[in-house]
Amino acid sequence: MSNTTQPVVTAGAYLTLHYRLAAADGQEIVTTFDGNPATLQLGSGQLAPFLESQLIGLGEGVHQVFELPAEQAFGPRNPDLIQRVSQATLAENSQFGEQYSVGDVVEFNAPGGGRFAGVLRELDGDDTVFDFNHPLAGQALKFEVKIIGIL
Repeated sequence: MSNTTQPVVTAGAYLTLHYRLAAADGQEIVTTFDGNPATLQLGSGQLAPFLESQLIGLGEGVHQVFELPAEQAFGPRNPDLIQRVSQATLAENSQFGEQYSVGDVVEFNAPGGGRFAGVLRELDGDDTVFDFNHPLAGQALKFEVKIIGIL
């Protein structure tokens, strides 16, 4: 009789898994269930940290669905992240002659060299209004996983 223990997910583990992220109403955001499974290393930024934390301690072969309130997902919407941006600033961060419509996602250069994205909400004369909240902020999510292998 062998006394082998089933591998479990630990921080830094390499995994092969299927996963699905959906809105609370079931609308799919991303899934691997209809194609090849994903292979990734925890802690490498391939999954958001709050999703990775749900995987810790799960065993090989586990198939589970997590219901995450907004506070445990991308957080609540922050009204301070809805900001006016001048057309001049928008032009500095755009390709020459680029035209935008409400709903477009635009990337901006951040001080210090990073980049961040916002969704264009209003386009009015010399000003624009951008929402820099994560698009899924304020939303409850369903996270379904099936752990295929743990290395």
